Amino acid sequence: MPRGGVPQGRQPHVLLHRGLSAIEELLPGLRGQLVDAGGVPLDTGDLAWLGERGWAPFGTPALELVSATRPLVEHLIRRRVAELPGVELRGGTRVRGLSRGATTTGGGWLVECFDAPPVRADLVVDASGRSSRLPDWLTQLRIGAPATTTVDAGFGYAGRVYAAPSDHLGRVAGIVMLPVPGAPAGGVALPVEGGRWMVAAVGAGGHRPPRDPAGFDAFLNRLRDPALADFTRSARPMGDITVHRRTHNVRRRYERLTHWPDGLLVVGDALCAFNPVYGQGITVAATQALLLRQTLAAGVRPGWERRLMRRLHRAADLPWAIATGEDLRHTGGGPASGLDALFGRWSGEVDRLAAHGNLRAQRALDRVYHLVGSPAGLLHPALLAAAVRGRLLGLPSPVPRPPLTTGSAQRDQTDTERHPAYPPPP
Repeated sequence: MPRGGVPQGRQPHVLLHRGLSAIEELLPGLRGQLVDAGGVPLDTGDLAWLGERGWAPFGTPALELVSATRPLVEHLIRRRVAELPGVELRGGTRVRGLSRGATTTGGGWLVECFDAPPVRADLVVDASGRSSRLPDWLTQLRIGAPATTTVDAGFGYAGRVYAAPSDHLGRVAGIVMLPVPGAPAGGVALPVEGGRWMVAAVGAGGHRPPRDPAGFDAFLNRLRDPALADFTRSARPMGDITVHRRTHNVRRRYERLTHWPDGLLVVGDALCAFNPVYGQGITVAATQALLLRQTLAAGVRPGWERRLMRRLHRAADLPWAIATGEDLRHTGGGPASGLDALFGRWSGEVDRLAAHGNLRAQRALDRVYHLVGSPAGLLHPALLAAAVRGRLLGLPSPVPRPPLTTGSAQRDQTDTERHPAYPPPP
C-alpha cells in the first residue's frame, strides 16, 4: 500500500536507467527481485513516445527499465536495507527537531522525536523529502536557512489502475505522451505487477486533469493522439482516480551557507525536488547515495561534509536544468542566458532529427534524459552534419505512429473472469 507520507505513491513511477543501475550497485540483485515480484522489464525503444515534434523511433533496442509500483519498489528496498549489518529501523517515529549534542566529548547531534527518546548521532542525513523542516531547524540553531529557488508550472496528475494483460498493446511496451508548449496535456500508460497497468493523465495550469471518471475519460479523449483513450476503453478500471498536484521544482542551496556544520548532510528531495513528470527524483537520490558511500569508503578528513555537499548539489545540476528548462517553457519564462537559449534551440533541432528517424539523435536524447550521458553528446559531429543536410535538402519522412493495438476492444465478463492476467477488483 502507498505510504501516507508519499502522496504521489499512487501515481506511475519510472526508475530512469541511471537510477536502476545505481540502485543495483547499492543493493546487488534488486533488479532480479523486482522482476521476480512481478515488475515488468521493458526497453525504452519499445515505448510509444510522442514528443513535441512527433513520435520517437520505435522498435530498436535502447535502455532497459523495470516498471513497478512505488510501494513494491519501497517494500523491496526496505527489506534489503533492514538486512544490512548494523541497520536498525524505527517505525512510527516522527522527528520533532534537531539540536547539537551537549556532551563532555563535544560531539554529535540529538535527533529529537515525538513520543520517543532523542537519538544521538555523529552523522545525520536528511532524506525527508520536499517537506523537510531542516531550514527551520538550522535557523533555530543560528546557522541560517538556505536560499531557495522554486519553479512551478502548475502541473497536476490524475491516475487510475487498469487490469489488462502485459501484451495488451501488442509490440508496444507502454505509452508516453509528453505535455508540450501549445499542447500542455499528456499522459502515460505503463504495465506493473499483478496484471495491471497504471494510467496517468497530466496537464499544466488550466489543463490539469479532474478526479471524476467522466472528466478523466474526457481529458484523455482531448489529447493529441487517441492512444491513451483507446487503451482505457479496452481495459478494466480498478478503483478510484487519485490526484497529485504538488509538482513544483524546489532547490535549497545549502552549499552556499557560510558555515556548514559537521556531521550533517542533505540528499534527495530534501535537497532538490523535481516535477515528477520527468521521473528524476529517485534516480538522483540513488546517485547521491552512491556518492556518500564512495566518500565514506575512501576515508574522511575534516570538512568532508561541506565538500560532499557540493558534490551532492552537482549531481542535481543536469536533472534540475532539464526539469526547470521544460517547465519554464510552459510558464512562458525563458532560459537564464543566451548560451542556454542557444543550447535549447539546438536540443530542439536534435529532437526534430529524431522525429524524422535519426537513431543517433534519439539515442543521444535518451542518454541525457536517463542521466547516463552528458548534454555534450548532443553536439556529435554526425548530428551537426545531419542538421545541415536536413536544412539544405530536407529531412526524411516523420517517424510513423507505432503499431498500437489494444487486443480485443471488448471482452465479455466470462472471458475477463477466466483470464489469468486480470486480478479481481479491490
